[in-house]
Amino acid sequence: MSLKILREISKLKTISMALLLLFCFSGCSLLDIFSKKETIKNSPESLYSRGVAEFQKNSFLNDYKKAREYFTRVKEEFPLHNLAILAEIGIADSYYINKEYMEAESAYNDFISLHPTNENVPYALYQMGMCNYNQMESIDRDQTATIKARKDFERLIARYPESKLSTVAEKLLRECKQHLAEQEFYVGNFYFKQKKYQAALARFETISRDYANLGLDYKVEYFINETKAEIAEEEKLKKAEEEKLKKAQQEKSKTAKK
Repeated sequence: MSLKILREISKLKTISMALLLLFCFSGCSLLDIFSKKETIKNSPESLYSRGVAEFQKNSFLNDYKKAREYFTRVKEEFPLHNLAILAEIGIADSYYINKEYMEAESAYNDFISLHPTNENVPYALYQMGMCNYNQMESIDRDQTATIKARKDFERLIARYPESKLSTVAEKLLRECKQHLAEQEFYVGNFYFKQKKYQAALARFETISRDYANLGLDYKVEYFINETKAEIAEEEKLKKAEEEKLKKAQQEKSKTAKK
């Protein structure tokens, strides 16, 4: 090999070594350069934006799982970033809009527990109420969801009276109370028809005491009076029967003495 070629090879080796040392001392690597694009792609801002984009897709086939995946990645991969808090709301919203109300309620409740002073707490409280409101049953069924919705809306109104959401919640709270009052009347009327007047009266008086000014006042007052009249009539008949039995026993006793 000629002396000239050996010199050129030596120069190339020197240049290569210099480049390698440059990467080492600058804290960079070839892997960093090639992965730079991927790093930008997976930034919290990018992931959150993609989650929002997936969430906003208007499609009958959209089950919001993809949006939830992006929001979950923001939450898990960048827990200290300010977008992680919004991602938690996004996760809860994805469950809610998909009508997975139990999961949504749990997610909103976790958000409130983890961030009690966050500005989005009123929204989370409102959404918790809506999760239960959307699960309310007819008046002849169990009213657990109605009771929970009522408590959620009352909690929101009590803690954040100035919030616009509290104004909306007041209307929904009235609907919940009216629904519970109608359920009480339904049960009371059933007892009334079965002539179980004491049980019926207890239901009607509960409505009068706890659910006034909800449109049932006059009807409830009428049934309270009717029920009390029936109870009084029952007591009158019972007393008359007792008197009759007492007289019969007295007559029997007199006959026995003779």
